[in-house]
Amino acid sequence: MSQNRKRRSVQLTSAGIRVIEDQMNRANLHEKDVAMAAELEVTTIRRLLKQDPVDRTSAIAIAKALNLSLADIVDDETPVVEQAGASLEDPFYVERASLEAQCRVALTKPGALLRIRAPQKMGKTSLMVRILSQMRKQPQPYQTAILSFELADQAAFTNLKNFSRWFCAAVSAVLAMDNQLEHYWEDILACNFNTTNYFQKYLLSKVTTPLVLALDNTDLVFEHAAIANDFCRLLRTWHDQARRGDPNSRIWQKLRLVIVHATEVYGPLDINASPLAGVGMVIDLPEFDSGQALTLARQHGLNWTTAEIAKLMDIVGGHCFLLQQAFEAIRYRDLSVTQVTHEAATEAGIYRNHLRYLANILEQSPELMEMFKQVVMAEHNIYLKSASAFKLHGMGLVTIEGNKVKPRCYLYREYFRNYFRT
Repeated sequence: MSQNRKRRSVQLTSAGIRVIEDQMNRANLHEKDVAMAAELEVTTIRRLLKQDPVDRTSAIAIAKALNLSLADIVDDETPVVEQAGASLEDPFYVERASLEAQCRVALTKPGALLRIRAPQKMGKTSLMVRILSQMRKQPQPYQTAILSFELADQAAFTNLKNFSRWFCAAVSAVLAMDNQLEHYWEDILACNFNTTNYFQKYLLSKVTTPLVLALDNTDLVFEHAAIANDFCRLLRTWHDQARRGDPNSRIWQKLRLVIVHATEVYGPLDINASPLAGVGMVIDLPEFDSGQALTLARQHGLNWTTAEIAKLMDIVGGHCFLLQQAFEAIRYRDLSVTQVTHEAATEAGIYRNHLRYLANILEQSPELMEMFKQVVMAEHNIYLKSASAFKLHGMGLVTIEGNKVKPRCYLYREYFRNYFRT
């Protein structure tokens, strides 16, 4: 692949997201309905609504499915360019000084492997980008690159060979290196052997400084258990290889992996029981405290008091995405705090699409839905089987206190109480 080749895509503004959400609400459409009409995967719709870059053709298809034009949802059609080393820091990023320091220290170690995990929209990618930016500014130079598995289409997940070859080629692309698979791939050998050979003899041999390679949206790989188990085993082997002390260890010590993944329920693979379990450092993103929420409000131009922050956090807790949605609605849509909080758990509220998304996940697992129903209908914290408690916690729906669970926030309790009553 040419070193000058760049992936081109478009990205929604906050106003574009509101246009799509309003159109979906008026037409009573869910994400899966839009995906079907646009002949796309649901994950593409979700990427667009998360303000992740998607290819222009997909954005046009989504707009058309909603009787909109691309100009209705994208203010500036100048494509987003994704390339290694680009600065993508979130302008509304709230510093997590302690976590950032832990991550930086971990990535200075040869062969490091760092896992950043949390439910959807909790700030995992923003933290990852922040850390990579900080690593580039270290006294010792670090090369950094980001590969999101959202850039892989379904063909890449057909089987392990397709995925492995896509992975090698994609990493080559983000490193601005030519695709040399034809010189390093032998079909008679196993996929993990070929992938290791490609990295060891080609990619890493060309790298002159430590390379921090961040793999974003890795939960998309976990949905395909037949691929995910082998892929996790591969990453574990690379991490171990750096510590073996054999002639190849020095090459693998250059590689520092950051694996970013959501913790919702994904297919049959339990990442915490996979070959990757117990490897490297795990960072579980906590909710914002009141001070961080206040900082986020001020970043949105809101001169709030601690009492106003407390009122909002009584409804949504410290969930950074839910807080940000409220601040954007108040700042740019002239809604009041009272209106946001009063309508929060209703279909008229600003959180309706987020809540429908969670309901859609629950509908895919009747057993899990029944467990969550017990939680929200109870007046006090209750006991659940550990497997159910773990899955609901991974979705961000509950918090675990001792051996009992409770709804994560008032918003979830009230919305789903009404949901289960209808």
